[in-house]
Amino acid sequence: MTGSLFIITAASGTGKTSLVKQLLATTNDLTVSVSHTTRAPRPGEVDGQHYHFTDVDKFVAAIHDNQFLEHAEVFGNYYGTSEQSVRAQLNAGVDVILEIDWQGALQVKKIFTDAVMIFILPPSIDTLRQRLSTRAQDSMEVIEQRLAGAVTEMAQYVHFDYVVINDNFEVALTELKAIIVADRQTLSRQQQRYHRTIANLLGTQAD
Repeated sequence: MTGSLFIITAASGTGKTSLVKQLLATTNDLTVSVSHTTRAPRPGEVDGQHYHFTDVDKFVAAIHDNQFLEHAEVFGNYYGTSEQSVRAQLNAGVDVILEIDWQGALQVKKIFTDAVMIFILPPSIDTLRQRLSTRAQDSMEVIEQRLAGAVTEMAQYVHFDYVVINDNFEVALTELKAIIVADRQTLSRQQQRYHRTIANLLGTQAD
């Protein structure tokens, strides 16, 4: 049985990374695709775990080799998702999360038309500004740049299947889990998972 692809998008500072981390810790057969990026690691980030950190020349070469499922330049840095890695995980029956921006999400949706797209929104711009400032990982100039682009990013929620408002962390986490669980109970997934059981119930021959 092939896995499902979940695309989770949010403006920077919305809490997406923390939600996904807890979602992975509490949900079986679910993993997150590790993106490639040319930006420098932030304090505490580990190469191969948080991102595959690389230089611009290698990233551009990978683009020319069509290695990325999607790629984009964000605030002067390149980000990309390895197509080979994602397909291998899905073919192994594992559900995969892509944490990517809205542009990448729309690129991937053209290839994986059955991907489940989830957009996470903050409760307010003030809350978003406070979270970005509290994180203390970016300069004030970068924070203002992110806020300026946040409205444009958040306006893209209309292209997604689900919207989660991250006001209360536990509530938002519960809503994300509900989306994962609901997808696993769809007709196509259950037919694949329980084809023998269904065949026995109906008295038909299972392949």
